[in-house]
Amino acid sequence: MAGADSERAAGWSALFSGANRSIAIIIAVGIALHSANVYLAGAVMPSVAADIGGLSMYAWATTVFVFSAVLGSTAAATLLGRNGARGAYRTAILVVGAGTVVCAVAPSMPVLLAGRFVQGLGGGLLFALAYSMVRLVLPQRLWAVAMGLVSAMWGLGTFSGPAIGGTFAELHQWRLAFWIVVPVTLFFAAWGAARLPRDAGRQQRPPAAPLRSVGLLGSAVLVVSAASISTEAIVNGAGVLAAGVLFAVWLRHERHAARRLLPAATFSGDGRLRWLYVTMALLMVAATPEIFVAYFAQHLQGLGPLAAGYLATAMAAGWTSASLLLSGAERHRRTILAVSPLVSAAGLGLLAFVGPLHDGGAPVIASIAVGFALLGWGIGMAWPHLVTGVLETVPADEQDLAGASVTTVQLSAAAAGAAIGGTIINLAGFSDPGGVVGAHDAARCLYVAMLAAPILAFLALRRGARRDARVVAADRDEPQAAAAAAADRDGRRVAVAAS
Repeated sequence: MAGADSERAAGWSALFSGANRSIAIIIAVGIALHSANVYLAGAVMPSVAADIGGLSMYAWATTVFVFSAVLGSTAAATLLGRNGARGAYRTAILVVGAGTVVCAVAPSMPVLLAGRFVQGLGGGLLFALAYSMVRLVLPQRLWAVAMGLVSAMWGLGTFSGPAIGGTFAELHQWRLAFWIVVPVTLFFAAWGAARLPRDAGRQQRPPAAPLRSVGLLGSAVLVVSAASISTEAIVNGAGVLAAGVLFAVWLRHERHAARRLLPAATFSGDGRLRWLYVTMALLMVAATPEIFVAYFAQHLQGLGPLAAGYLATAMAAGWTSASLLLSGAERHRRTILAVSPLVSAAGLGLLAFVGPLHDGGAPVIASIAVGFALLGWGIGMAWPHLVTGVLETVPADEQDLAGASVTTVQLSAAAAGAAIGGTIINLAGFSDPGGVVGAHDAARCLYVAMLAAPILAFLALRRGARRDARVVAADRDEPQAAAAAAADRDGRRVAVAAS
């Protein structure tokens, strides 16, 4: 274990040394800013809904944001190819700033959702560009540590977003939670972009965005999101069915498309890549309850906006800690991946027991915090190794697409999870009858339903591990088979010569 610790320490030292330092800071800021914006709304949404209405669209503040982030992430390769790393980063972060301004001045929920759409578009660009910059400007030996930084900054963003939002909501100034982000975007559009190589990633013929694939995948997410507003089970069921059909059409299109969102290896070869993506998606869906924790904590446990915001950071603390501690433990990757969904399942199991309680006592609050910390720990310990596994599985000519595909899978799953979560809570009475009774029933149903996600992730990882073992065995046996074939040929030649 000492060897693993020294290896990990050397990796972090190299990442923040010399020319790598600026790149690491820029990657960290981009990811943290995007993830903070994802979760900032979660802390202020109870105040927003009370101020400008729109409680039935509560989950849409996350769904719209994350859906548009998928659109942004798919356009990142085109933007990078046309403008290079510096221009692409500057464009992305200024789009984030523009969307944030719209959110800050929104007079109604539809306008706020429009601002969240623009915010997410820029955030998706930033997120995908971060993965591309890891591959373009860092040596391969630092990829795993850099992915640990990406995962950790996502966790840090989920820590700071609810904390910032909760602070300003406590002061009855939820609009300031958005305004405070604007100077950060302006500073890094100037200072941060200037630290990036101007022409890195620039191409004479930038790849075109896969608009048809994006449209099909986006339609699937939006259909189930639109249906989630209804409290009628038949409408929700129809939405889920329609989304399932669109998702199947998207997968069929991806298999044969010239321009796609996923590498070709997803649909061919040994199947390992498919199971890595499935695991990523399920872990992101498992994180869905974090979107609603601020509302539940205020209405069930009686916490104020600030305290509820900080309670929501427990998942981020677990996510960040696990990513930092375990991202460099490459030798233990298989064990880490096998255990991670079980840790998240344990967290959700605890939340299903204590989360719906109408009790603000210290034991209940502490138990909820532990539940979310375990949920985040399970995701954080797995994520860097899942991303590295994706990059190692695809051929060299699909590395760009593989990096972008991680963003597509992560954000699409988060958007779908928010839509599914919105469906569950609205059917359970979140907005009708609402109040304490609605919050109790919604929390109970949400935590129990989400337990399925890490359990399925565990099964997916087992399936992927069996595929991986077969590939390793085949690689090990191939030289022996080749030697046996050569010996057989030599034997036949000797027999022919003797005859």
